Amino acid sequence: MKDPNALRPLEAYPSRTSTDIRYADLDRQGHVNNAVFATFSEVGRVAFMYDPARPLASEGRSFVIARLQIDFRAELFWPGHVEIGTGVVRVGRSSFTLAQGIFNDGRLVATTEATIVMVDKETRRSTPLPPGTVDVLHSLSLADAPQE
Repeated sequence: MKDPNALRPLEAYPSRTSTDIRYADLDRQGHVNNAVFATFSEVGRVAFMYDPARPLASEGRSFVIARLQIDFRAELFWPGHVEIGTGVVRVGRSSFTLAQGIFNDGRLVATTEATIVMVDKETRRSTPLPPGTVDVLHSLSLADAPQE
């Protein structure tokens, strides 16, 4: 079965942001180190989850990441920048899953999926997503079958 994330163009993601590739991101082979892709994913997640125009966390709640999967699709080099597209692929009772595409000059270099859990700030335990958060997440969902 084909990975639907590999078929999505940047424009298919409802949330998009970008960041520069730093010289310090390189490894001994001269390409961007694999660990930096997790940071690129984080840049996109933070822009998605903490957008002041559509807050997701209610008072006394925050988010923790429970799972991150990265599929590397192409090498990435300095100098340059990446664009990160983010959208929702699943909404559960107290968690949701984001899919992301990381692009460089229009070329897909990695895809990720991250499961995010809403937690109570005081107890640090998972807590149900509020109805308003669920509505916003559904409005930012990706299509099930991306167009090629």
